[in-house]
Amino acid sequence: MTDLMRYAAELEKAGERALPPVEKWNPDYCGEIDMVIRRDGTWVHEGTPIGRARLVRLFSTVLKREGDEHFLVTPVEKMKIEVEDAPFVAVLMRREGEGADQKLVFTTNVGDEAVAGPDHPLSFRKINGEAEKAPYIEVRAGLEARVARAVYYDLVALGETRETDEGAMFGVWSGGEFFPFGPASEMTA
Repeated sequence: MTDLMRYAAELEKAGERALPPVEKWNPDYCGEIDMVIRRDGTWVHEGTPIGRARLVRLFSTVLKREGDEHFLVTPVEKMKIEVEDAPFVAVLMRREGEGADQKLVFTTNVGDEAVAGPDHPLSFRKINGEAEKAPYIEVRAGLEARVARAVYYDLVALGETRETDEGAMFGVWSGGEFFPFGPASEMTA
């Protein structure tokens, strides 16, 4: 934890917004840290929500996913944390352009932006036995953001029906790619 805190202090002093190359870091596993990222995007350390947005942003820059597990990493430390769903929440969306040429830009609760497309796919899936599918966008290196409900409604408003190899699908265009929510026959108005 010492190296992580030292790294955090250095980054905060520098005012850096760039992301460190965590995908290149493979330090030794140091154990678990009592940190949880709740489904609503709240970061909790030792049972207490982290109230400083800059500190949450900082920790988010050293978050790494390996399989279904999440870790805070530095070049010399790797500590496992718990993530209840996705580590981020897409809290804003803006549309640039229209139709098949449009780009949907999502902003997460920690300030990352991702344009839905081949590099940042949108997916729709059921989680933990929920009745409805929830939308997710890959933000970076396997880390996803669950799309907030209000943003999801904006996304649905941009949806259209398109014939695909699987039949008529309802979905949205972004970054030159069509992302289906599901069969058009299952979508309700």
